Formats: sequence, structure tokens, C-alpha cells
Amino acid sequence: MKTDFVFDIPTKLHFGKGTLNRLHELPLPGKKALIVITGGKSMKANGYLARVQKELETAGAAHVLFDQVCANPTLQNVTDGAVIAREEGCDFILGLGGGSSMDCAKAIALAAVNEGDFWNYQHGKTGKGQMYSEKPLPVVAITTTAGTGSEIDPWFVITKTETNEKSGAGWPPYSYPVLSIVDPELMMTVPPKMTAYQGFDALFHATESVINRFEDAFAEMFALQAVTLIGRYLPMAVNNGSDEEARTYVAMANTLAGYYMNCTSEHSLEHELSAFHPQLPHGAGLIMISRAYYQAMADAHACDEQMIKLAKALGKTDATQAKDFIDALEQLMIACGVDELKMSEYGIVPEEFPEMVASARAMGGLFAADPAELTDEQLLKIYQDSWK
Repeated sequence: MKTDFVFDIPTKLHFGKGTLNRLHELPLPGKKALIVITGGKSMKANGYLARVQKELETAGAAHVLFDQVCANPTLQNVTDGAVIAREEGCDFILGLGGGSSMDCAKAIALAAVNEGDFWNYQHGKTGKGQMYSEKPLPVVAITTTAGTGSEIDPWFVITKTETNEKSGAGWPPYSYPVLSIVDPELMMTVPPKMTAYQGFDALFHATESVINRFEDAFAEMFALQAVTLIGRYLPMAVNNGSDEEARTYVAMANTLAGYYMNCTSEHSLEHELSAFHPQLPHGAGLIMISRAYYQAMADAHACDEQMIKLAKALGKTDATQAKDFIDALEQLMIACGVDELKMSEYGIVPEEFPEMVASARAMGGLFAADPAELTDEQLLKIYQDSWK
């Protein structure tokens, strides 16, 4: 484990019940916001959009709405949002919702001030890895879900639909949100299955950080606490969405996991599933492949000590072997009602797996963080063992 690290999170975080109601009192980074939300109904139906608009108006800030973001935000979403931001003279971007809205907000903040095809700045199969020339517009992130940690990190993931590519990118420290609101009250309306999917996404951000080859002692402190809180409170939040204590601690776990999000190839493998099948929720895809993925790590004996720590954090206090974590993970899935998810229900077929393996390899550098080097044959087996 590394004992040298740098801790530099420039985001001003306001956490707690009712925090959104104080947005108008906080220093905003501009005078006109582009509010970024998905094309779904929840932000409007639950009144969250109207509340944010009122807060901005009370603070004397104008706003324009961009409400076309997909569940897995696309390059076209980013391009369209950037055009509106420029044409309307917006000087900051506000992402309201889950990871899709916040990720898209960060990407729009960069695309609005950097010329050319935004995909040229991405890495992967067809991205050119071009460097940004202009710092992004400032971003305010208001999360209504507990899953992605996007409110506290500099990263975003977007999809180029024409080539089934997902690209994770960012430009730290410039692409961190300057201000984030985490108000558990905004999460009370999330349906049970989405609560579970999002909670497991946060869980795997933390578990991947613990087994990560580049993990350090400070990161482990955040990640293990996130795992403990999710193991204790996620089933409660899934089974009773109005449980204020459970919602608060799952939200806290999500943000803690986001502080040091050192992902491994588990995330690359899932990103290909939802790149090929955008209707698949990211968290659901992670749940599907997680048992086979961690079994591959247990078989390699590359991170036994770390997996034992994870098992204990999930409540299996007598853990002595890596497989104990997989057993604890299985029990959490059962408690949250997500242990029988099927890839086939999303149209995923095994014939796609070889191309997914190749695309996952090309996506970026997460494989370098794996504690054990996985061959293409092993990656294919993870997909195959996960399919049903």
C-alpha cells in the first residue's frame, strides 16, 4: 500500500438535509446558468427543477434549461448543450440529477469553450487525445441520487453512439465542480431498484479503490467507510425509501467513495455493456459482472488481504479469505433484491462479448490499476460467466 499521496479536492461541498434551500445564500460562480437535466420526468415532476430555478432567481442569477440528456449521456448531448451555453451567454453550468446530468454538465463546461469536435479530446478507439486549450466554465453539481460520486470528482463518461464507445475523461483540477449540494431529501423519491443500482455503483467505486494497484492509505480510509455504510444502510434505503437515516448515510457513502475513485477494469467491462446497450443502468451492469470479476481476482490471489478487509467492512467480521468478500457481496445483493439480474433481459447476447473485450481494452487506462493482469480470455470468461 502506498503511503505517499496528494489530497486536493477543490470542490466546496455542502452536505445535509435541506441544503438545497440554502443555495441562494452560497457564492455562485457566475450570473447565468445552463441547467442540465435528463429528458426524464422526475426533476420536473418532483419539483426539484422549480426549486433550483427559484434559488437561482433569489440569488439574482439568470438561467437557461437544457433537458435533453440521455441516461448514458452522448457526444451529441454534449455538443448540443455546448451550443446553447455559447449562444445564451451562460457563464456557468449547473448539473441537476444523477451522474448522467452531472457528467454531461462537466463535459459541456469544457466543450463550450474548446473548439472543434469534442470527441477529439477523448481517448479510446477513435478519440485523438487532444489537449484542451481553455479551462472549463465553472460547474455547480446538485445530486439527486447516491451512486456516481460525480458531485465530488473531476471525471465524466460520455458515449459515441455511432461506434458504441464510452469514454471516461476529465481535466483535474479544472473539471471538478466548484460547488456541490448533497441533500438527502432529494433522494427520497428514487425507486427501490434504482436505489439499489446506484448504491452498488458507489459500492464498486469503493471496492475497486481498495483493491486498486495504486491504492493508498488515505484512499482506503474513505473507501472502507463507504463500504461499511453501504452494507449497513443500502438494504434499508431500498426497502423503505422514506427512511431518512438510511438515505443520509447512503448519500454520505456515495460522496466518500467519490473522493478517491480509483476504478479498475471492472468499470471498463461494464461501460462496454451499457455502450452497446444504453438502456442498461450502469449500476445494474456492474452487479451482473461483479461476482465473476472478483472471483477472477480471488483466483489470482493478487489482493487477498484487501478483499478480506472488504468482507469485514461488509459485516463478515470473521473473514479469512478473499472469497469471503464475494459471499458478503452476494448477501448484500439478496438483501437488496438484485441477485438475479439477467443480461438477456437487456438484449445482451454472448456473441457480442469478444468485441466488448476489445473495446474495453481500448477505452483507457483502468486495466493498469488491476491488482492482477487479466488476459483477454479471462475477460471473456467474466462476461460469459455473468451471462444469463
